Amino acid sequence: MTLRTRKLVGAVALIVFLAVYALAAMMAAIMLQVNGSTIAELVYYPVAGLLWVLPAMWLVRWMLRPDA
Repeated sequence: MTLRTRKLVGAVALIVFLAVYALAAMMAAIMLQVNGSTIAELVYYPVAGLLWVLPAMWLVRWMLRPDA
């Protein structure tokens, strides 16, 4: 797969992943608010806000890998 093709596939995958992740994180946040636990919310928001970076970083590394 060429670099140009990997960038296209990676960009589409990243957009889809972020949309799904944002919806899942929002649903989890709503469930935390229903339970009323302030401590759980204080822990959840920073973790959920940074957790998407790990898969995105892996995907960007794959996208920018040089051609064989």
